[in-house]
Amino acid sequence: MARGQPDLTTRQMAVLLQVFMAEPPHTVRGLAGTLGVSKPAITRAVDRLEELGFVRRRKDEDDKRSIFVQRTVKGSVFLREFADVASQKAREV
Repeated sequence: MARGQPDLTTRQMAVLLQVFMAEPPHTVRGLAGTLGVSKPAITRAVDRLEELGFVRRRKDEDDKRSIFVQRTVKGSVFLREFADVASQKAREV
């Protein structure tokens, strides 16, 4: 990734892309089902993404057991910069 940007695992990037590209709402259970991995694996990825400020969690007011995973501006900026770097590298090839 670009200098100064954090390295994300493949799973973290998959979660981030899913949150930003698919229609909300996003829950840990839904993300796990869509990506075909366990809920604990999604939870670990969301933990890291939240730590970086790329997503945030919000409790579902209708179902206190459920947590929504939401987009943030910082996550949007990261993905835009990632796309710019990827486009630049593709042009160099």
